[in-house]
Amino acid sequence: MSRLRENLVGFGTIVNREITRVLRIWVQTLVPPVITATLYFVIFGSLIGRRVGQMDGFDYMAYIAPGLIMMQVLTNAYTNVVSSFFGAKFGRHIEELMVSPLPNSYIIMGYVAGGVLRGLLVGALVTAVALLFTDLHVAHPLVTISVVLLTAMVFSIGGLINAVYAKKFDDVTIIPTFVLTPLTYLGGVFYSIHMLPDGLQAVSRANPILYMVNAFRFGILGVSDIGIYTAYGIILLSLVVLYLLALFLLRRGVGMRS
Repeated sequence: MSRLRENLVGFGTIVNREITRVLRIWVQTLVPPVITATLYFVIFGSLIGRRVGQMDGFDYMAYIAPGLIMMQVLTNAYTNVVSSFFGAKFGRHIEELMVSPLPNSYIIMGYVAGGVLRGLLVGALVTAVALLFTDLHVAHPLVTISVVLLTAMVFSIGGLINAVYAKKFDDVTIIPTFVLTPLTYLGGVFYSIHMLPDGLQAVSRANPILYMVNAFRFGILGVSDIGIYTAYGIILLSLVVLYLLALFLLRRGVGMRS
């Protein structure tokens, strides 16, 4: 068996385990984000949205729908990898994987594939819920698909880096609770940054989630607060930086040695 084939078998094994894990505990991995998104659509879209009216030429419900879908995609991609990789550390079977001949890049891609799968499954379910409340017509399909894939990859790798540094279960929830959630809510999911004062607009532009949400909104609605090429640049830069950092951490064995 060639080395490439051996690596692909190892990669496929990780992916298969991650897929099985997501589907086996679907009540925990798929149902809660759908319920949360439904509540957002009912409260913010239906009840409050009637008073808000239109935003950028769209009903408020339609305007926030892409942001809510993207919020669930990135959150679940992140959560899936951080919990799975830390679980492997906690169970001490990550050590067997690290000493195996499988290159670290394949290990990263295997876990990222699991995170992307869960993110896309949740995104598809939340989209189905959104269609119960509003009509969505995808303006730019290639932009929509590429942005959601790249964003899920970025946050999957972010979850892996979080898991590398985590020493106990509390550490797994710190970043999502105190960093990811605030950045998501301030990332233009519920409003256009043009509604903000100039100073807050400048601060908002330092938030990478703003570019992901607006790029996804451009893909579906055709409107965005951010230039689409700028958004792609930020997303791709984030992906490359986080991937190289994750590769460096695994090669150095950071967080793996007790």
